[in-house]
Amino acid sequence: MQVPLWLALLVVGYLGVKLIRPPAWLIAVLLLGGFLLADSVLAPAINSLIK
Repeated sequence: MQVPLWLALLVVGYLGVKLIRPPAWLIAVLLLGGFLLADSVLAPAINSLIK
């Protein structure tokens, strides 16, 4: 069974918010920070570290 990545991330994110209940500002900071880092000069360096 193959599940699309966006669906898996959506389910994991939903369960994480429901079970752990982080504050809304922390969710906003993580989403905005990830979005900004993905578009920055550091993106290739982060990508090479992850691989």
